[in-house]
Amino acid sequence: MKKNIGFLSFGHWTPSPHSGTRSAADTLLQSIELAEAAEELGADGAYFRVHHFARQLASPFPLLAAAGARTSRIELGTGVIDMRYENPLRFAEDAGAADLISGGRLQLGISRGSPEQVVEGYRHFGFEPADGDDAAMARRHARDLMEVLRGEGFAEPNPRPMFPNPPGLLRIEPHSPGLRERIWWGAGSRATAEWAAEQGMNLMSSTLLTEDTGVPFHRLQAEQISRFRDAWAAAGHPREPRVSVSRSIFPLVTDEDHAYFGTQTRSQDQVGRLEGGNARFGKTYAGEPEQLVRDLAEDEAVAAADTLLLTVPNQLGVAYNAHVIESVLTHVAPALGWR
Repeated sequence: MKKNIGFLSFGHWTPSPHSGTRSAADTLLQSIELAEAAEELGADGAYFRVHHFARQLASPFPLLAAAGARTSRIELGTGVIDMRYENPLRFAEDAGAADLISGGRLQLGISRGSPEQVVEGYRHFGFEPADGDDAAMARRHARDLMEVLRGEGFAEPNPRPMFPNPPGLLRIEPHSPGLRERIWWGAGSRATAEWAAEQGMNLMSSTLLTEDTGVPFHRLQAEQISRFRDAWAAAGHPREPRVSVSRSIFPLVTDEDHAYFGTQTRSQDQVGRLEGGNARFGKTYAGEPEQLVRDLAEDEAVAAADTLLLTVPNQLGVAYNAHVIESVLTHVAPALGWR
């Protein structure tokens, strides 16, 4: 099965002499450079994580717009934007502008978000969840966003506006046709994947699930994908959905690869506690290319997805991360039929 293959960067920076990204400026500029490099290598996507109150990427639309202006083919996305922090109308404006700059290449992952750096950080952004249910607030914001992205008028025009209005109710501008079909929900469980399907959003699943049934991570994630597709069919949406999974994949082909990731060759799933519940974390794939091909051939979730996002260690610099992407595209993807 041919796959779209992109990278996912958390965009860390650390004021350390050992880090290739010592400031926010370093991270932002190198993110754009890596998107350009990935496009030149033949990759399909450049995706960026969003974390507030952290030394990581946080404000996605300036970055996506800049990367869109510097590339021509590659998809540009997020994995994921925390909807607890988002005003859906402002989101629609910013996303519409960035999507038009890119020529309609945005693929926006949104979700309830991950554990925060601060206590109830969304309150500092002006959002108060009803009954303290922040997850419900995130889902409400997501539904409102999906409604606004239809591009239909809803706001009553001023009878004496500064500029002439078109007839009828007004919509959020700029509107980018087709963007609504390129919204993904970052689902951490089987139930939230089914909810995403009902809403008409694509599925974005990472290397973490906020539940554990005792089966290997890839098998539980494959079940999540299957439930998503069943719910999509039941909802009767007119198009086929997309599904992405994230993996840490490091072919060991140079001495530098062995130095960085040689100790990860026996990585296994991990089970832990996250926000009061069990969670299962997927393993890192590191090894000689031939071994990676054998291991990844048994990953049921990767087989079921149409899009694979490679999590990259951005603090190791653009050149090394481009090398990791090229290694996967050259030494792993063709042998698995992904290219």
